[in-house]
Amino acid sequence: MAEGSEAVAPQLPSGGKPRVLVVDDQRNMRTTTAFVLQQAGYDVAEAESGEAALARLLAEPFEVVLTDLKMAPLDGIAVLRGALEIAPATQVIVMTGFGTVESAVAAMQQGAHDYVSKPFKQEELLVRVQRALEKRRLLVEVGLYTDEFRQRYKLDALVGRSAAMRELLTRVVRVAPTEVTVLITGESGTGKELVARAIHANSKRSSRPFVPVNCAAISESLLESELFGHVKGAFTGAVKLRQGLLEEASGGTFFFDEIAETTPAFQAKLLRVIQEHEIRRVGDNASIQVDVRVLAATNQDLRKSIAEKRFREDLFYRLNVVPLVVPPLRERRDDIPILAQHFVGRFNQRNGTRRVLTQGALQKMVAHAFPGNVRELENVVEQAAALSHSDEITADDVRLEALIPDSGRPAVRTLAEQIDEAEREAIQRAMARADGNLERVARELDVSTTTLWRKMKRLGLRRD
Repeated sequence: MAEGSEAVAPQLPSGGKPRVLVVDDQRNMRTTTAFVLQQAGYDVAEAESGEAALARLLAEPFEVVLTDLKMAPLDGIAVLRGALEIAPATQVIVMTGFGTVESAVAAMQQGAHDYVSKPFKQEELLVRVQRALEKRRLLVEVGLYTDEFRQRYKLDALVGRSAAMRELLTRVVRVAPTEVTVLITGESGTGKELVARAIHANSKRSSRPFVPVNCAAISESLLESELFGHVKGAFTGAVKLRQGLLEEASGGTFFFDEIAETTPAFQAKLLRVIQEHEIRRVGDNASIQVDVRVLAATNQDLRKSIAEKRFREDLFYRLNVVPLVVPPLRERRDDIPILAQHFVGRFNQRNGTRRVLTQGALQKMVAHAFPGNVRELENVVEQAAALSHSDEITADDVRLEALIPDSGRPAVRTLAEQIDEAEREAIQRAMARADGNLERVARELDVSTTTLWRKMKRLGLRRD
């Protein structure tokens, strides 16, 4: 690094110093670079190898990673890929020696933010790091990390920062202002109604009613009367004309939850609502115009229902104009700590308490499969908060098995779930024996360090 250059002070965001990870197997270069960044006001950590860098990235967040390209056995490209997989908003700057600019350009094509050639001036380094931080800030805002963005689009109820949730929320914001019909699919407990409410809140109809109906909770005859209304004398007990919910929702949004539970006969009438924007009250021959946007949700495979003649194909295509898939919790384990903290905060607000989750409690929840998804996690957190002996909620307070009904036989798990559990236990035992040293764990389990940290990431395991 060239001497004599004047340092450029970084624009520090509110809330603390930006964190930078310097990765280089040459000790002098690594420590000198780290010192320059520290003097400029950054919070700097060092990694002497690609393996060590991946371990640090897995264990703690960094805004910027500054990595050398030429390292063995894991080079800077492996660090780049790992950083982007673990935290997509992380900005990576590669350091390259003289004559290897082509390699740096190739790294940028794979997602690196920038490169700097050795030897470099302090000012050049600091300017590039500052630009990387600015890019990350913009990505974070667009990526739905900021509270301002969530409040603007009324997304506070949809908690999560995983890649899967960012993609879902981006699509919600895009589709909400339109008038298209949306079909929301996902397992029970994933929050499909919350997605529907977010669409309504960001639509042109937000000042009008949002009316949800659970089709599985009402019999077909009652469902028809509830939705379409009835005239006097239409059936026993119909003593006067009654306006249906679809009429009451005029100008707003109607949400059909568990749409797969309806009969083909009812589906034909719903198809008319979507196509013609009109209904016919039970017992009446006259049609009535209604102005509603239709959203629907299901936890079933509608294509399979169509093949089994339980769901109308024409209605499916009318509903499935824009499909939104709400990911299960096991595919967004990064969101479990955020959701758990959210639920604890809500519990404290309602009960006037000051409960806090310990790291052990969070780790226990992250390791759980949560077949009941977010709804199950909420129950687990509320139970732990209610039964905790102190304000600290420990791992012992988190009773996962207690919420699973005892059916007298072991719960059925898929082969993939059983394999995940076996891998999780094997890695945890090896981590305990190796005192958290990932290189030793990888050697013991006969896998590469890259494979190990990827498995840990997928299984929700942390180095600590």
